[in-house]
Amino acid sequence: MSNIIRLPVTPTPQPSMHDRDCLHRFLFEHYPIRGHIVHLDASWRALLEHREYPSVIRDTLGEAVAASVLLAATLKFEGTLSLQLKGQGPMHLMLAQCSDALGVRAVARYKEAEYGRDLASLSGEGSLTVTVENEDLSQRYQGIVPLNGERLSDCLRNYFETSEQLPTRLWLHADENGASGLLLQRLSDDSVQSRAAGSLHEVNRADIDDAWHRVQLLGDTLKPEELQTLSDRNILRRLFAEDDVRLFEPAPVFFRCRCSRERVVGMLRALGPEEVRSVLAEQGHVEVRCDFCNRAYRFDSVDVEQLFSQAVTPTVDASERRH
Repeated sequence: MSNIIRLPVTPTPQPSMHDRDCLHRFLFEHYPIRGHIVHLDASWRALLEHREYPSVIRDTLGEAVAASVLLAATLKFEGTLSLQLKGQGPMHLMLAQCSDALGVRAVARYKEAEYGRDLASLSGEGSLTVTVENEDLSQRYQGIVPLNGERLSDCLRNYFETSEQLPTRLWLHADENGASGLLLQRLSDDSVQSRAAGSLHEVNRADIDDAWHRVQLLGDTLKPEELQTLSDRNILRRLFAEDDVRLFEPAPVFFRCRCSRERVVGMLRALGPEEVRSVLAEQGHVEVRCDFCNRAYRFDSVDVEQLFSQAVTPTVDASERRH
Protein backbone atom coordinates (compact mmCIF):
# COMPACT_ATOMS: atom_id res chain seq x y z
CA MET A 1 0.00 0.00 0.00
CA SER A 2 1.36 3.44 -0.89
CA ASN A 3 1.72 6.65 1.09
CA ILE A 4 2.34 4.90 4.40
CA ILE A 5 3.47 7.02 7.35
CA ARG A 6 5.29 5.30 10.17
CA LEU A 7 4.99 6.88 13.60
CA PRO A 8 8.28 8.65 14.42
CA VAL A 9 10.14 8.04 17.63
CA THR A 10 10.50 11.76 18.35
CA PRO A 11 7.27 13.23 19.75
CA THR A 12 5.47 16.00 17.90
CA PRO A 13 3.78 18.03 20.65
CA GLN A 14 1.87 20.48 18.43
CA PRO A 15 -1.49 19.37 17.02
CA SER A 16 -1.53 19.20 13.23
CA MET A 17 -4.15 21.31 11.50
CA HIS A 18 -3.80 18.93 8.56
CA ASP A 19 -5.77 16.43 10.66
CA ARG A 20 -8.87 18.62 10.48
CA ASP A 21 -11.66 17.64 8.06
CA CYS A 22 -10.02 14.34 7.23
CA LEU A 23 -10.04 10.66 8.04
CA HIS A 24 -6.87 8.74 8.88
CA ARG A 25 -6.68 4.96 8.56
CA PHE A 26 -4.18 2.96 10.60
CA LEU A 27 -3.24 -0.67 10.96
CA PHE A 28 -1.59 -2.81 13.64
CA GLU A 29 1.30 -4.66 12.00
CA HIS A 30 1.21 -7.83 14.09
CA TYR A 31 -2.47 -8.16 14.90
CA PRO A 32 -5.64 -8.27 12.75
CA ILE A 33 -6.82 -4.92 14.09
CA ARG A 34 -7.38 -1.71 12.16
CA GLY A 35 -8.59 1.72 13.09
CA HIS A 36 -9.81 5.08 11.84
CA ILE A 37 -9.65 8.59 13.29
CA VAL A 38 -11.84 11.39 11.94
CA HIS A 39 -12.10 15.11 12.66
CA LEU A 40 -14.71 17.48 11.24
CA ASP A 41 -13.99 21.18 11.56
CA ALA A 42 -15.02 23.43 8.63
CA SER A 43 -17.30 20.66 7.38
CA TRP A 44 -19.05 20.60 10.76
CA ARG A 45 -19.51 24.38 10.75
CA ALA A 46 -20.90 24.22 7.20
CA LEU A 47 -23.36 21.55 8.28
CA LEU A 48 -24.57 23.75 11.15
CA GLU A 49 -24.53 27.02 9.21
CA HIS A 50 -28.30 27.29 8.84
CA ARG A 51 -29.27 25.45 12.03
CA GLU A 52 -29.58 26.45 15.68
CA TYR A 53 -29.73 23.23 17.69
CA PRO A 54 -29.82 23.01 21.50
CA SER A 55 -26.31 22.04 22.63
CA VAL A 56 -27.22 18.48 23.68
CA ILE A 57 -28.92 17.74 20.35
CA ARG A 58 -26.10 19.43 18.42
CA ASP A 59 -23.45 17.34 20.17
CA THR A 60 -25.37 14.11 19.66
CA LEU A 61 -25.80 14.95 15.99
CA GLY A 62 -22.06 15.63 15.73
CA GLU A 63 -21.27 12.25 17.23
CA ALA A 64 -23.59 10.63 14.69
CA VAL A 65 -21.88 12.42 11.80
CA ALA A 66 -18.43 11.33 13.01
CA ALA A 67 -19.71 7.78 13.46
CA SER A 68 -21.19 7.71 9.95
CA VAL A 69 -17.80 8.61 8.48
CA LEU A 70 -15.98 6.00 10.56
CA LEU A 71 -18.43 3.26 9.58
CA ALA A 72 -18.52 4.23 5.89
CA ALA A 73 -14.73 4.05 5.79
CA THR A 74 -14.82 0.38 6.84
CA LEU A 75 -16.84 -0.58 3.76
CA LYS A 76 -16.21 -0.97 0.04
CA PHE A 77 -19.30 0.44 -1.63
CA GLU A 78 -20.55 3.17 -3.94
CA GLY A 79 -23.45 4.91 -2.31
CA THR A 80 -24.50 6.20 1.09
CA LEU A 81 -24.34 4.98 4.68
CA SER A 82 -27.06 6.37 6.95
CA LEU A 83 -27.43 6.40 10.72
CA GLN A 84 -31.01 7.08 11.78
CA LEU A 85 -32.36 7.42 15.31
CA LYS A 86 -36.12 7.37 15.84
CA GLY A 87 -37.88 7.54 19.15
CA GLN A 88 -40.64 9.09 21.24
CA GLY A 89 -38.48 11.54 23.15
CA PRO A 90 -37.73 15.25 22.58
CA MET A 91 -35.38 14.38 19.71
CA HIS A 92 -37.72 12.11 17.79
CA LEU A 93 -35.63 11.85 14.61
CA MET A 94 -31.97 12.21 13.74
CA LEU A 95 -30.33 11.31 10.43
CA ALA A 96 -26.61 11.41 9.57
CA GLN A 97 -25.37 10.33 6.15
CA CYS A 98 -21.92 9.75 4.66
CA SER A 99 -21.15 8.90 1.03
CA ASP A 100 -18.44 6.54 -0.17
CA ALA A 101 -16.42 9.70 -1.00
CA LEU A 102 -16.80 10.87 2.66
CA GLY A 103 -19.28 13.66 1.94
CA VAL A 104 -21.55 14.22 4.95
CA ARG A 105 -24.90 15.78 5.73
CA ALA A 106 -27.20 15.49 8.75
CA VAL A 107 -30.38 16.79 10.36
CA ALA A 108 -32.22 16.41 13.67
CA ARG A 109 -35.87 17.04 14.47
CA TYR A 110 -36.89 17.84 18.02
CA LYS A 111 -39.36 19.60 20.25
CA GLU A 112 -38.60 22.03 23.03
CA ALA A 113 -38.20 20.24 26.35
CA GLU A 114 -35.85 19.66 29.25
CA TYR A 115 -33.05 17.66 27.65
CA GLY A 116 -31.12 14.97 29.47
CA ARG A 117 -27.55 14.13 28.54
CA ASP A 118 -28.15 10.41 28.00
CA LEU A 119 -29.47 9.18 24.69
CA ALA A 120 -32.32 7.19 26.24
CA SER A 121 -34.01 10.26 27.72
CA LEU A 122 -33.23 12.37 24.66
CA SER A 123 -34.73 10.00 22.09
CA GLY A 124 -37.06 7.94 24.23
CA GLU A 125 -37.73 4.31 23.57
CA GLY A 126 -36.59 4.13 20.00
CA SER A 127 -34.25 2.44 17.60
CA LEU A 128 -30.98 2.95 15.77
CA THR A 129 -30.99 1.97 12.10
CA VAL A 130 -27.82 1.57 10.03
CA THR A 131 -28.52 1.55 6.29
CA VAL A 132 -26.10 1.07 3.40
CA GLU A 133 -27.44 1.55 -0.13
CA ASN A 134 -25.86 2.11 -3.51
CA GLU A 135 -26.51 5.11 -5.73
CA ASP A 136 -29.32 3.61 -7.80
CA LEU A 137 -30.95 2.02 -4.70
CA SER A 138 -30.78 -1.43 -6.31
CA GLN A 139 -28.88 -2.87 -3.34
CA ARG A 140 -29.64 -2.14 0.29
CA TYR A 141 -28.51 -3.46 3.67
CA GLN A 142 -30.21 -2.44 6.90
CA GLY A 143 -29.64 -3.32 10.54
CA ILE A 144 -31.78 -2.16 13.47
CA VAL A 145 -31.08 -2.24 17.22
CA PRO A 146 -32.90 -0.67 20.18
CA LEU A 147 -31.53 2.54 21.66
CA ASN A 148 -29.79 1.00 24.63
CA GLY A 149 -27.02 2.85 26.43
CA GLU A 150 -26.28 6.40 27.51
CA ARG A 151 -24.30 7.43 24.43
CA LEU A 152 -24.42 6.74 20.73
CA SER A 153 -21.17 4.79 20.99
CA ASP A 154 -22.92 2.38 23.40
CA CYS A 155 -25.73 1.80 20.89
CA LEU A 156 -23.25 1.19 18.09
CA ARG A 157 -21.32 -1.26 20.24
CA ASN A 158 -24.57 -3.14 20.80
CA TYR A 159 -25.25 -2.99 17.06
CA PHE A 160 -21.97 -4.69 16.21
CA GLU A 161 -22.35 -7.27 18.97
CA THR A 162 -25.81 -8.33 17.78
CA SER A 163 -25.42 -8.03 14.00
CA GLU A 164 -22.72 -10.70 13.57
CA GLN A 165 -20.36 -8.16 12.04
CA LEU A 166 -16.71 -7.59 12.86
CA PRO A 167 -16.18 -6.64 16.53
CA THR A 168 -15.95 -2.83 16.57
CA ARG A 169 -15.61 -0.06 19.17
CA LEU A 170 -16.10 3.67 18.74
CA TRP A 171 -15.21 6.70 20.83
CA LEU A 172 -17.00 9.92 19.84
CA HIS A 173 -17.01 13.56 20.87
CA ALA A 174 -18.65 16.69 19.47
CA ASP A 175 -19.31 20.28 20.53
CA GLU A 176 -19.77 23.64 18.82
CA ASN A 177 -16.17 23.59 17.54
CA GLY A 178 -16.06 20.21 15.84
CA ALA A 179 -16.83 16.50 15.83
CA SER A 180 -14.26 13.73 16.22
CA GLY A 181 -14.19 9.96 16.49
CA LEU A 182 -11.94 6.94 16.90
CA LEU A 183 -12.82 3.47 15.62
CA LEU A 184 -11.09 0.17 16.38
CA GLN A 185 -12.11 -2.97 14.52
CA ARG A 186 -10.97 -6.56 14.85
CA LEU A 187 -10.55 -8.27 11.50
CA SER A 188 -10.61 -12.00 10.81
CA ASP A 189 -7.75 -13.75 12.59
CA ASP A 190 -6.18 -15.03 9.37
CA SER A 191 -5.84 -11.52 7.92
CA VAL A 192 -2.60 -11.02 9.83
CA GLN A 193 -0.96 -14.05 8.26
CA SER A 194 -0.25 -12.40 4.91
CA ARG A 195 1.40 -9.45 6.64
CA ALA A 196 3.34 -11.71 9.02
CA ALA A 197 4.55 -14.10 6.31
CA GLY A 198 8.31 -14.43 6.47
CA SER A 199 8.42 -12.68 9.83
CA LEU A 200 9.83 -14.18 12.99
CA HIS A 201 6.81 -12.81 14.84
CA GLU A 202 4.18 -15.50 15.28
CA VAL A 203 0.68 -14.72 16.48
CA ASN A 204 -1.79 -17.22 17.89
CA ARG A 205 -5.46 -16.84 18.75
CA ALA A 206 -4.79 -16.19 22.43
CA ASP A 207 -2.37 -13.37 21.55
CA ILE A 208 -4.94 -11.80 19.25
CA ASP A 209 -7.65 -12.04 21.92
CA ASP A 210 -5.34 -10.38 24.44
CA ALA A 211 -4.36 -7.65 21.98
CA TRP A 212 -7.98 -6.86 21.11
CA HIS A 213 -8.90 -6.66 24.79
CA ARG A 214 -5.86 -4.47 25.51
CA VAL A 215 -6.42 -1.93 22.71
CA GLN A 216 -10.05 -1.47 23.81
CA LEU A 217 -8.91 -0.72 27.36
CA LEU A 218 -6.40 1.76 25.99
CA GLY A 219 -9.13 3.37 23.88
CA ASP A 220 -11.21 3.82 27.01
CA THR A 221 -8.42 5.98 28.49
CA LEU A 222 -8.69 8.55 25.68
CA LYS A 223 -10.24 11.74 27.02
CA PRO A 224 -12.73 13.69 24.86
CA GLU A 225 -10.50 16.78 24.84
CA GLU A 226 -7.56 14.66 23.68
CA LEU A 227 -9.60 13.19 20.85
CA GLN A 228 -10.61 16.68 19.79
CA THR A 229 -7.30 18.55 20.13
CA LEU A 230 -4.38 16.13 19.68
CA SER A 231 -2.95 15.33 16.28
CA ASP A 232 -3.70 11.85 15.02
CA ARG A 233 -0.03 10.88 15.35
CA ASN A 234 -0.05 11.93 18.98
CA ILE A 235 -3.33 10.13 19.66
CA LEU A 236 -1.82 6.89 18.36
CA ARG A 237 1.42 7.50 20.24
CA ARG A 238 -0.54 8.30 23.39
CA LEU A 239 -2.57 5.07 23.16
CA PHE A 240 -0.41 2.50 21.37
CA ALA A 241 3.20 3.50 22.03
CA GLU A 242 4.25 -0.15 22.45
CA ASP A 243 2.66 -1.34 19.19
CA ASP A 244 3.91 -1.23 15.63
CA VAL A 245 1.24 0.89 13.93
CA ARG A 246 1.10 2.07 10.33
CA LEU A 247 -0.62 5.39 9.71
CA PHE A 248 -1.84 6.02 6.17
CA GLU A 249 -2.29 9.25 4.26
CA PRO A 250 -5.51 11.11 5.16
CA ALA A 251 -8.69 11.24 3.07
CA PRO A 252 -10.69 14.51 3.02
CA VAL A 253 -14.10 14.78 4.69
CA PHE A 254 -16.49 17.49 3.51
CA PHE A 255 -20.07 18.73 3.79
CA ARG A 256 -22.16 17.85 0.75
CA CYS A 257 -25.90 18.17 0.29
CA ARG A 258 -27.41 16.25 -2.60
CA CYS A 259 -30.51 18.38 -3.00
CA SER A 260 -31.22 19.85 -6.45
CA ARG A 261 -34.03 21.50 -8.38
CA GLU A 262 -34.40 18.31 -10.41
CA ARG A 263 -35.04 16.27 -7.25
CA VAL A 264 -37.58 18.82 -6.04
CA VAL A 265 -39.35 18.71 -9.41
CA GLY A 266 -39.62 14.96 -9.08
CA MET A 267 -41.09 15.28 -5.59
CA LEU A 268 -43.72 17.80 -6.70
CA ARG A 269 -44.71 15.63 -9.64
CA ALA A 270 -45.11 12.73 -7.23
CA LEU A 271 -47.48 14.82 -5.09
CA GLY A 272 -49.69 15.41 -8.13
CA PRO A 273 -51.14 18.51 -9.82
CA GLU A 274 -54.16 18.87 -7.53
CA GLU A 275 -52.19 19.25 -4.30
CA VAL A 276 -49.45 21.41 -5.82
CA ARG A 277 -51.96 23.76 -7.45
CA SER A 278 -53.88 24.07 -4.19
CA VAL A 279 -50.71 25.33 -2.47
CA LEU A 280 -50.10 27.69 -5.39
CA ALA A 281 -53.64 29.09 -5.10
CA GLU A 282 -53.27 29.59 -1.35
CA GLN A 283 -49.78 31.10 -1.20
CA GLY A 284 -49.16 32.43 -4.71
CA HIS A 285 -46.09 30.18 -5.07
CA VAL A 286 -44.78 26.78 -4.00
CA GLU A 287 -41.59 26.69 -1.94
CA VAL A 288 -39.62 23.59 -1.02
CA ARG A 289 -36.81 23.91 1.50
CA CYS A 290 -34.09 21.30 2.01
CA ASP A 291 -33.90 19.94 5.54
CA PHE A 292 -30.13 19.44 5.32
CA CYS A 293 -28.81 22.73 3.87
CA ASN A 294 -31.90 24.97 4.20
CA ARG A 295 -31.76 25.93 0.52
CA ALA A 296 -35.15 27.07 -0.83
CA TYR A 297 -36.57 26.14 -4.23
CA ARG A 298 -39.45 28.38 -5.38
CA PHE A 299 -41.95 27.69 -8.14
CA ASP A 300 -44.42 30.25 -9.54
CA SER A 301 -47.55 29.58 -11.58
CA VAL A 302 -45.61 29.26 -14.84
CA ASP A 303 -43.20 26.78 -13.26
CA VAL A 304 -46.06 24.69 -11.87
CA GLU A 305 -47.79 24.47 -15.26
CA GLN A 306 -44.53 23.36 -16.84
CA LEU A 307 -44.14 20.67 -14.18
CA PHE A 308 -47.28 18.90 -15.28
CA SER A 309 -47.14 19.63 -19.00
CA GLN A 310 -45.74 16.17 -19.60
CA ALA A 311 -45.61 12.91 -17.63
CA VAL A 312 -42.22 12.22 -16.09
CA THR A 313 -41.21 9.42 -13.72
CA PRO A 314 -40.91 11.03 -10.27
CA THR A 315 -37.76 11.03 -8.18
CA VAL A 316 -38.57 11.59 -4.52
CA ASP A 317 -36.02 12.64 -1.92
CA ALA A 318 -37.14 12.52 1.70
CA SER A 319 -34.70 15.30 2.60
CA GLU A 320 -36.89 17.96 0.94
CA ARG A 321 -40.17 19.19 2.30
CA ARG A 322 -42.98 21.28 0.83
CA HIS A 323 -44.11 24.61 2.25
